[in-house]
Amino acid sequence: MKIEQIYTGCLAQGAYYIESNGEAAIIDPLRETQQYIDKAKAENATIKYVFETHFHADFVSGHVDLAKKTGATIVYGPYASTEYDIHSAKDGEIFNIGAIKIKVLHTPGHTPESSTYLLIDENGKEHAIFSGDTLFLGDVGRPDLAIKSDVTKEDLAAMLYDSLREKIMTLPDDVIVYPAHGAGSACGKNLSKETVGLLGDQKKTNYALRADMTKEEFVKEVLDGIPPPPQYFSKNAMLNKTGYSEFEEVLKKGDSPLDAETFEAMANHEGALVLDVRTEQDFVKAHIPNSIFIGLNGSFAPWVGALISDLRQPILLVVPEGKSAEAVTRLSRVGYDNTLGYLEGGLDTWKAAGKDIETLKSIKAEEFSKDFKNKEINVLDVRKDGEFNAAHIENVQHFALDFINEHMSEVDRDKEYYVHCAGGYRSVIAASILKARGFNKLIDVAGGFGAIKQTDLPIVETACSSGM
Repeated sequence: MKIEQIYTGCLAQGAYYIESNGEAAIIDPLRETQQYIDKAKAENATIKYVFETHFHADFVSGHVDLAKKTGATIVYGPYASTEYDIHSAKDGEIFNIGAIKIKVLHTPGHTPESSTYLLIDENGKEHAIFSGDTLFLGDVGRPDLAIKSDVTKEDLAAMLYDSLREKIMTLPDDVIVYPAHGAGSACGKNLSKETVGLLGDQKKTNYALRADMTKEEFVKEVLDGIPPPPQYFSKNAMLNKTGYSEFEEVLKKGDSPLDAETFEAMANHEGALVLDVRTEQDFVKAHIPNSIFIGLNGSFAPWVGALISDLRQPILLVVPEGKSAEAVTRLSRVGYDNTLGYLEGGLDTWKAAGKDIETLKSIKAEEFSKDFKNKEINVLDVRKDGEFNAAHIENVQHFALDFINEHMSEVDRDKEYYVHCAGGYRSVIAASILKARGFNKLIDVAGGFGAIKQTDLPIVETACSSGM
């Protein structure tokens, strides 16, 4: 028996490869499926099943493509309804993979069809659970993503309480927990940085698994402090239900080099967004007018999903050399399949063609501190609410970058703003969006709040925060 976690840091997502006696299963695969096919081939194994723990909201799964390429059966839990062929499993149904078994535990709560897959090893021992978004290390899945007119988030939270206590907590303490996500995912609020753990440890330390917790207490605590879901979540969930374009077609179209003239013409006449995915330092020094920065060196795909409202938005890329395929791939993971190409040769090509270049003023924290103390300035803090509540500069304006589009009217075009986040990545994203909308009096604070705290500026701190 072989179990391999294939973890993708940008999405904080874990997919799983399971193999026994020449038969394999993939759980919650990413959009690009060749890696799983290559892995099975190297093990001289055949992919028999693709198990989906639920309809994912934070990424587009590779289940449809993988099934087409391998002939594997796509398995969902009870009540799953799709526009492609699946096996909707019954609660307790068992699937054989070589000498091991996978048992379906229907665990509704995060979503109605959410299921946990229990692996029973060659000796009949309950070995591990692949818990999807039902149980994380340190937390449980948010129950507010699948609400309908007749099902509230409180209803789903109550279902989750029952699922955890009736299906998960009854398992032995030495069962290994393989969750779908770790720290950094928006699918929970207190996820551990660890990506594998023991169920017994979770019973002791996970607030949601307290033995003396009532259902009413659970519902209140699990819903407390959950921020609104990113706007792309519902759209990704729908793609996972209906299907999508083949990844190879998306990559072929998007990974196309364009000269400066063609790039400019497409930006002007096809309504394309110019997305600059270099580092924030590179963007500050020089960028194409009206381009938006979201760097590959950060949580690229989730920020694209949070900030670009239309999955069909045509996108033109400015990329570091050799990173075009990576950028297209990571866009496709969250459903942005309409990349038209990238600027061949990058900014050097653009400059050589005599095209306009813009810069963004950026200063160090020490200079910011002097300006703050010596003159009236406007400061915009774009960290998350929990970060701001934990510690911030007194009397500054704040809204989380996630919701900048909703707060645009709160920024005055005629005023100068010093923009900061925690380390410098998000502030440049915010400044680029504002700049593209005609806000031209912007100054980025390099190093963000981490650097600001090292100056002598007074900081307002509170005892605790939600961390969201």
